[in-house]
Amino acid sequence: MGRKRCVGADCSKMAAGCCGVKKQKLSGTPGSGGPGGAGNGVVGTGHCGSDLGIGSSSTVVAGNMNRVNGLGGPGGSSSSTNALSPAPGGYNSTGLSPNLSPGCGSGSGGRKMVVSAEMCCFCFDVLYCHLYGYQPPRTPRFTNDPYPLFVTWKIGRDKRLRGCIGTFSAMNLHSGLREYTLTSALKDSRFPSMTRDELPRLFCSVSLLTNFEDVGDYLDWEVGVHGIRIEFFNEKGSKRTATYLPEVAKEQGWDHIQTIDSLLRKGGYKAPITNDFRKTIKLTRYRSEKMTMSYAEYIAHRQHHHYQNGTGHPLPPYNHYS
Repeated sequence: MGRKRCVGADCSKMAAGCCGVKKQKLSGTPGSGGPGGAGNGVVGTGHCGSDLGIGSSSTVVAGNMNRVNGLGGPGGSSSSTNALSPAPGGYNSTGLSPNLSPGCGSGSGGRKMVVSAEMCCFCFDVLYCHLYGYQPPRTPRFTNDPYPLFVTWKIGRDKRLRGCIGTFSAMNLHSGLREYTLTSALKDSRFPSMTRDELPRLFCSVSLLTNFEDVGDYLDWEVGVHGIRIEFFNEKGSKRTATYLPEVAKEQGWDHIQTIDSLLRKGGYKAPITNDFRKTIKLTRYRSEKMTMSYAEYIAHRQHHHYQNGTGHPLPPYNHYS
């Protein structure tokens, strides 16, 4: 089927995103097999998901940018019209732990990835400084080009979702990561604000979204490669949106139809889902670059690089976090 690139102002019309699933008890629609929550049919930010079933929550508004909770939540909206950035060269990080893990859909066509471990380190710095009352970390060294982005926090050995919020409006990375680090850690309405005691068990993921394309067929995307955003009209004729980041369908073991149907339920569609209705969906696919870092890797990286992120606070003492 035909497809077209979504660029510039068109991409600012993307809706909220989602990267995983949450506990079944937080599912929005009983028996939907997927998330609750719904976008308001415009654009901006979104959820990204983790465990089983998908949670829902309300949009968080700051200034003129509407943000939606991370993993497994509703779509969001924004009035921003920033154009999406082409993929610039990435920040070269050396001496990183071999455990640092790029996520599903990371990189494309052999191009050097923009996302880096330094970005995860910076998010940990921002959160650590906030929780301990230090001055915010200074400007990092990695690129400050604009990208749509998500910051995801998971916790514990089983990596349970602890917060995930992002934006589909391109933001300069330095300010965007600062903002969404704290928004996802402190203002995801499905969770209490993060505490100091949780720091040692955290995992931070940074996702940068790229390669937005409108497609003519709702099946024209690849599980584990593309994130998808759908736009549809509900039973009352209201336009709704919902989205999953690229890793969600693969992590849940869903095929195309299961993913689409889960997104429809996530977007608040309650009527029986028919194949004819699926064909009315407007679908946009996209890719992401994702990097994940544990707190232990953050500490090791900070020691190795001697404040390369521009942080002014001391290293967290091991005896405090043991």
